[in-house]
Amino acid sequence: MLIGGRMNKKHAAAEKKVDKTKLYNLNESVDLLKQLANKKFDETVDMAVNLGVDPKKSEQMVRGSVVLPHGLGKKVRVVVFAKGEKALEASKAGADFVGAEDLVEKITGGWMDFDKIVATPDLMGMVGKLGKILGPRGLMPNPKTGAVTFEVEKAIKDISAGRVDYKTDKTGIVHVSVGKASFDSKKLAENAMAVIASIIKAKPTSSKGKYLKKLSISSTMGVGIPVDVASVS
Repeated sequence: MLIGGRMNKKHAAAEKKVDKTKLYNLNESVDLLKQLANKKFDETVDMAVNLGVDPKKSEQMVRGSVVLPHGLGKKVRVVVFAKGEKALEASKAGADFVGAEDLVEKITGGWMDFDKIVATPDLMGMVGKLGKILGPRGLMPNPKTGAVTFEVEKAIKDISAGRVDYKTDKTGIVHVSVGKASFDSKKLAENAMAVIASIIKAKPTSSKGKYLKKLSISSTMGVGIPVDVASVS
């Protein structure tokens, strides 16, 4: 209970330092986040973007991917579903695991020691059998994020360089990681801007009214810091 009490006290102290009546510009919010970040471990920095879309309409689903200019600051384990020459290409490109039927069997058996999946289009029927396992975890590869492709080497290199995938949830919010709290402020801000630019580019044509409605950033254990959307759009 003592540990929890300490955490609650730290969280409460951090909340007092964030003015919830104010909208910070992006640079201010990043600087404040770094001040409040836990010093005992390197927290991930997450961004939440509330969009003016109707998530119940399939044509207003916002989905995409972007390679962060400064990466994510962590090693990403990549699984590739491929055969023949494409399997060899994947291995040479640095994939952590490459396979086909054997991978289906392994994942069905409960093995989940990976972060991203890439699949060649001809094997998506096979990967589709894992939908109930991969779907709820956000791991199902999608052509719109570049994860279903014959350009296996490029996909692996993009992921290793810090590619992040994003899509709106059922409330119309995009949650995406933009780096680590140890990154300097400039790099965090540039990563955030790269994601925002990609989300703006992905705006559905049927979306009316204000598109970027609300924006906030936070560290893993930190409080949400409201960001003025006018400072990023």
